[in-house]
Amino acid sequence: MKRVHVAAAVIRGADGKILIARRADTQHQGGLWEFPGGKVEADEAVETALARELQEELGIVPGTARPLIKIQHDYPDKQVLLDVWEVADFTGEPHGAEGQPLAWVTPRELGGYEFPAANRPIVAAARLPGEYLITPEGLETPALLRGIQKAIAGGIKLIQLRAPNGYDPKYRDLAVDAAGLCAGKAQLMLKGPFEWLGDFPSAGWHVTAAQLRKYASAGRPLPASRWLAASCHNAEELALAEEMGVDFVTLSPVQHTQTHPDAQPLGWDQASQLISGFNRPVFLLGGVGPAERQRAWESGAQGVAGIRAFWPEA
Repeated sequence: MKRVHVAAAVIRGADGKILIARRADTQHQGGLWEFPGGKVEADEAVETALARELQEELGIVPGTARPLIKIQHDYPDKQVLLDVWEVADFTGEPHGAEGQPLAWVTPRELGGYEFPAANRPIVAAARLPGEYLITPEGLETPALLRGIQKAIAGGIKLIQLRAPNGYDPKYRDLAVDAAGLCAGKAQLMLKGPFEWLGDFPSAGWHVTAAQLRKYASAGRPLPASRWLAASCHNAEELALAEEMGVDFVTLSPVQHTQTHPDAQPLGWDQASQLISGFNRPVFLLGGVGPAERQRAWESGAQGVAGIRAFWPEA
């Protein structure tokens, strides 16, 4: 069965809302919502196909577009490769040129709409930012909280509260304070034993590679309404992350880092290869920062994660 190559767009309005369209009942996966786009013709460039489809379906001409995520999905009757681009601006007024209903929704509201199974990772990618801050170790609590506050004020939307010294009561106290600072402004990801999951209902959970190995076969430990991420370093761990049903991962180290000087870096080519076989958003980590975000996007990643590169007081 030949894989159908589809170009799709996450179109953002100036207010940050995202445009989705409802599939006609007669179509494959009819009645469900989707991100606009359509089939890439033989020998056609993806960006050309995307522009053509958006013109035909919505009556708009896309401006700035960048790769967001690629998904390979096998339905019982069809295999698809979804080549998804983020469109930040366009000319024209979007309308359902083929009679399809449209909706502008906030990233948070996307979870309330029913999409085809292949679109679920796209919903995650559309809701996630391009940068993931991991807090540094060795800081006193006031300095750590001050840094988190500054980072949020500077626009950081996704923060992992790192737990380098095991899971002590001090970390739990810190997590309560961090959750208060992030409330309504940024998504906080915590680490720790699964016994703690119920204590922090607003937080997502970032599992370690060791936890992946131990618990992946048991499936997802959190409801779909909460973010679940994992630390991965190779193809085996990415497969375990998929088995656990995580929403996104960090993949590291891309380059040499001060934090793990002995770790063998993957390099950009290998990182890109690993991402291409993985149907979830990936943040590249290790020796990267805001300056590498564009290169990360071109490698198929959601963006970049880091400690020093994003910490406002570094």
